[in-house]
Amino acid sequence: MSKKNNLQPYVVTSLILLIAGVLSIAVGSVFISPRTVIDVIFSAIRGEVSTLDPNGVYLQIITDLRIPHAVLLILAGAALAASGSAYQGLFRNPLADPYLIGVSSGAGLGAVAAMMVRWPYTPLGLMVIPAAAFAGGIITVLIVAQLARVGKTVPTTNLILAGVAASAFASALTSALMINSTGELRRALVWMMGGSTQTGWGPVWGILPYMVVGLSGLVIIGHPLNVLQFGDEQAQQLGIRVQRVRWYTIGLATLSTAAAVAYTGIIGFLGLVVPHIVRLIWGGDYRRLIPVSMLGGAGLLLIMDVIARSVIAPQEVPVGIVTALLGGPFFLWVLKRSKSQNYW
Repeated sequence: MSKKNNLQPYVVTSLILLIAGVLSIAVGSVFISPRTVIDVIFSAIRGEVSTLDPNGVYLQIITDLRIPHAVLLILAGAALAASGSAYQGLFRNPLADPYLIGVSSGAGLGAVAAMMVRWPYTPLGLMVIPAAAFAGGIITVLIVAQLARVGKTVPTTNLILAGVAASAFASALTSALMINSTGELRRALVWMMGGSTQTGWGPVWGILPYMVVGLSGLVIIGHPLNVLQFGDEQAQQLGIRVQRVRWYTIGLATLSTAAAVAYTGIIGFLGLVVPHIVRLIWGGDYRRLIPVSMLGGAGLLLIMDVIARSVIAPQEVPVGIVTALLGGPFFLWVLKRSKSQNYW
């Protein structure tokens, strides 16, 4: 394969992400034209005042509200898509996804349990919630994998059933915690449907350390996941420490998912849709699939968020509702397609 073809997936998804980022910053209760957004940002970088924003009003909106929101969604979209790719490779199952196998709900339970305690609004305090979400997510994925496993394989039907059961149980406990809380119920419900209720740079700094560890680890683990597709025995013969790779993949994917869920809520199907689109267009090499899925997931979540903020403006629809409307039919298509032995 030529160098041009190797770079094409990254170029295409990066352009989509760039365009989606500009649109995300432009759309809101106060619309700022994409031209103004670009001019204001580049003027600020040069240390100048934009002629399109002489009073600095747009600059304050962009830097204090819009850019932090966009960065948070970029991190969340990248995490969910990369985690979906990793789970699919690990379980060798086309329907493995943080939402479908219950990891998102388990992480949500851990996050809500941590929210019941009033942690200080500091970077250290904000990091507690992703840590609790990781604990809930890792427990859930281990339970689901154990319940679904038959010998050395994880059948699709078992995985879905175990994931649905674990997700329902975790969601029920989460609802019980929210009902007994003294906080604002509507805000919690918006979060449950995939709506970020916090603004500013605080949540970004809170999840950034987890994202750096999780996403960089998932990118590095692409080659072992490729070898695992041949089966555990052959992978061991090729020098892969199968159990170590499994634990690393589960830990890194769950850490990334938990960090995303902690501040953006439960966003479904993104980890299912993006890896499949990337795989269909550019193939299933996990060394490329995971990083390209990260870029694609970040761009797609920004686009979904723009739609969520525009459909009944000036009010916002939780972005999780929009991704569910997209992902539901896509899941049924993948379920039908996965019956073919030649899917992978």
